[in-house]
Amino acid sequence: MKKENVKKYKIDGMHCVSCAMIIENELEDNKIADETECNYAKSELIIKSQKEIDDNKVVQTVEKLGYKVKCL
Repeated sequence: MKKENVKKYKIDGMHCVSCAMIIENELEDNKIADETECNYAKSELIIKSQKEIDDNKVVQTVEKLGYKVKCL
């Protein structure tokens, strides 16, 4: 069994639950993450994946949606 990779990011610009859901769906639909947990109140994104998580792809995808992102 492969070890699960987990990374945490700071997201700026989210205003509501819908913002968080948009980010989660985009990352999962584009196969960048197996599982995402985005919390707008904490401005936080947690990504879990069986494969290596590509920070550049995460940043590009989230910024394309209009949010600022920083790897923690």
